Amino acid sequence: MTLKIIKLNVNGNEYEVAVKPYERLIDVIRDKMGLTGTKRGCDYGGCGACTVLVDGKAVCSCMVIAPWAEGKHITTIEGLVKDGKLHPLQEAFIERGAIQCGYCTPGMILTAKALLDENPSPTEEQVRKYISGNLCRCTGYVKIVEAILAAAEKLSSKTA
Repeated sequence: MTLKIIKLNVNGNEYEVAVKPYERLIDVIRDKMGLTGTKRGCDYGGCGACTVLVDGKAVCSCMVIAPWAEGKHITTIEGLVKDGKLHPLQEAFIERGAIQCGYCTPGMILTAKALLDENPSPTEEQVRKYISGNLCRCTGYVKIVEAILAAAEKLSSKTA
């Protein structure tokens, strides 16, 4: 199988990686870049555990072939930390107890970031609808929704 060298911008860093034409983005991120915050779940786009941001949009990385992402900006959960400081969403998830086993958390937080970038002041109903593609078997979503709304409030007070 012929490998192709592609350049990926992940968390603001340029990576040159050799990939198979059909290699999935999740496999490249986890196995070739060592960014294991992106979790492997169902492998068919149904659980949201592998969610990353591609040009600011939440996508299931198990459903994306890596060559498609060349030239786009990819953000993983590791990319939300700036100068050693957690993103307000990450802080809110911790403060509100929205993390139990933590497996869904990276994908949930990145989906929430895409939502807040699109709609800085969502309603509870809008949050629930937006995260509906991210499955959590531990929390029942109440604390997750509360954390996202708290982060939205915190973020909007920073810009006001």
